[in-house]
Amino acid sequence: MNISTAVRTPIPETRVAPRRVAFRTAGRAHGGITRLVSPSDIGELIKPFVFLDHAVVVPTGKPMFGMHPHSGIATLTTVLSGGISYGDTTGKHGELPAGGLEWMKAGNGVWHDGNVLPGETVRLFQLWVALPPSLENSPPESQYISPAQVQRDGPVRVVLGRYGSAASAIRAPEGINYFHVELNAGESWRYVPPAGHNVAWLAIDKGRLNASEPIEAGEFAVFEESDGAPIELQAEGATSFVIGSAIKHPHPLVLGYYSVHTSPDALAQGEAEIRRIGRDLAAQGRVGTARQ
Repeated sequence: MNISTAVRTPIPETRVAPRRVAFRTAGRAHGGITRLVSPSDIGELIKPFVFLDHAVVVPTGKPMFGMHPHSGIATLTTVLSGGISYGDTTGKHGELPAGGLEWMKAGNGVWHDGNVLPGETVRLFQLWVALPPSLENSPPESQYISPAQVQRDGPVRVVLGRYGSAASAIRAPEGINYFHVELNAGESWRYVPPAGHNVAWLAIDKGRLNASEPIEAGEFAVFEESDGAPIELQAEGATSFVIGSAIKHPHPLVLGYYSVHTSPDALAQGEAEIRRIGRDLAAQGRVGTARQ
């Protein structure tokens, strides 16, 4: 019997090129708040992420936002330093220290506010996430996550979704990751978004990163759309930033003043509920009639 053996030559591993930065901006600053993304501009590129503010606010005793409404979206506030107080028309209120998260799924309509607590300067990011049709007119739901509840894997605090062994406690739609990452000087970090996460971006609170090009503190960077390509970053100095990736929201963004929906009918329904809640708040003396 002749026995033949086949010699297998190892196939070299193919290294996928990292995603390149497609767009950068320093946003538009007003006081201590910088608008980095709006639904009418960059939000179209990176939806379901449709809005991002970076705030650096010194406590003055004055309201930071004041009572205001939303519908069709979820708002997510990530407190990096200092602390804020919160309240909303689901009946929840309290205080959130550095490291805490505020998730407000506005759904069919909600009003909320937030104020800076005395003491340390507040640094935070506020993100809006566009909701799918199944959730955009659902009952509102708020979650307030303490710092101890935010799971970490290495340098990554998981705000939404999952990374390694860590997962978020927030009940968010599937297909979205959003992390707060802290790197020491000279450290590198490689993130491979899950399959289908063709949208990716980051915003730097402090420090400086090298990706395909330098990204400075206060800047927002959109990565080229890809499915499977990693994001490779190296920190110059101690660096704190947020990064998001997701399956791109396949629906149009139909905009109201406080709202983002997927259709004119859904927007009309959400805005009607906002007006109804606003009339109740005005009757209680909690808002002026001009804000309804």
